[in-house]
Amino acid sequence: MWNQIRIWTWRLRWLLAGAAGMSFVFLAAGLRHLSYTSEPILYSYLQIVGSLLCFTYAANAMVRFRGTHDRRTLILAFGFVLSGVIETVATFNFYDILAGGVSGQMRVPMAWMVSRTLLAFVLIAALVVERRVPNSRDPGREIAIAMVVVVAVAYLTSAAYLGSPLEPGMHPRAWIARPGDLFPALLFVAAAFGFGRRQPRTASGTDRIFLAAVWMNVACHIAASQSERLLDAPFTLAQLLKVTSYALVLGGALLDNARLFDQVRQLAVTDSLTGLSNYRTLISVMDSEIQRSRRTGRSFAVLLLDLDGLKGINDRHGHLVGSRAICRLANVLRVHSRAMDTAARYGGDEFAVVLPEASSEAATSVSRRICERLAKDGEVPNVTVSVGAAVFPQDGETIDALFNAADRALYGMKGHSDGIQTLARIAACL
Repeated sequence: MWNQIRIWTWRLRWLLAGAAGMSFVFLAAGLRHLSYTSEPILYSYLQIVGSLLCFTYAANAMVRFRGTHDRRTLILAFGFVLSGVIETVATFNFYDILAGGVSGQMRVPMAWMVSRTLLAFVLIAALVVERRVPNSRDPGREIAIAMVVVVAVAYLTSAAYLGSPLEPGMHPRAWIARPGDLFPALLFVAAAFGFGRRQPRTASGTDRIFLAAVWMNVACHIAASQSERLLDAPFTLAQLLKVTSYALVLGGALLDNARLFDQVRQLAVTDSLTGLSNYRTLISVMDSEIQRSRRTGRSFAVLLLDLDGLKGINDRHGHLVGSRAICRLANVLRVHSRAMDTAARYGGDEFAVVLPEASSEAATSVSRRICERLAKDGEVPNVTVSVGAAVFPQDGETIDALFNAADRALYGMKGHSDGIQTLARIAACL
């Protein structure tokens, strides 16, 4: 049922979006008739919070850029910094506007138009740069270049507004009280369509959050276009939407950074081909097991495994088939190990399994099961594996000693492995 609802919602998305947009326009127009006037202190709080959100997002974006060298993120970071600076300055100038009386409140704040138009242009520029040259090769140099570009865009935007003979104003009797706000609204619409077309089927939750924030900025200017005076209901709604969009952008950035951190952590402890633990994790686990065994007096076992004839498979069938053979063994280790066991790849076709609280008999049983499952996995070419084991503390009390003992056992079996028929030899090598 829910799946059908999602399908129909996706098919009717443009109709639903149009209906929602028209409803919002009528809502904003209806707010013009309210006699509501917000307190100046509320405007100041919203401006300060919005500026802090801009600066915080910019800091997180710079952290992401240093790790990913993503040019889009760099441009957005500087765009939000300048937007936050302009809005901070506008906060101190706002009370001067109010002191001008009714005539002052009938003028659109120039800082509002400059900061909003600048941010919209930055979003569009970020999309263009991402499409043309997405990744940076010299991050240190391009930080300075991006800063100069964004500052130049800010200067040109300010000069265009300040030098224009048509000053953005309010027209209380017109159907659109502030037509000047339609220009940044159109720019945000263009940015929203641009972000919406970026990999629509593979977009992450963070991308969707950012897209929602861009559309919220469109709604912000639609609401502002209905404002007849500062601090009225449409003006207050526009401010709330603007700050909420900044909060969404920051939340998406934090989630994205958390996801990247988790990916880096996974790459640091796992093997990229098989998904098993890597050599660093293997050594850490063995060290922990040695310490635990010394405290509890309980033994543990380590298995070393080596694929038989991998070079011949590569020569006859190609390296892709050889890599698949490595993954086949890794899958067997992953599926048929206990939750407390640690399977790791520490060489080309060499693997290890740490078996906590396991005796030599348990190591023999696990080795038999691995050999049997690999030989019967149903894929071609047939693959066999040689196994050697060592038990702490009987075969050694250090990591090197355990590896040497298991390695000797493995090469005692090497060259005699022929799948299921050699299962009986495993016990002799353990």
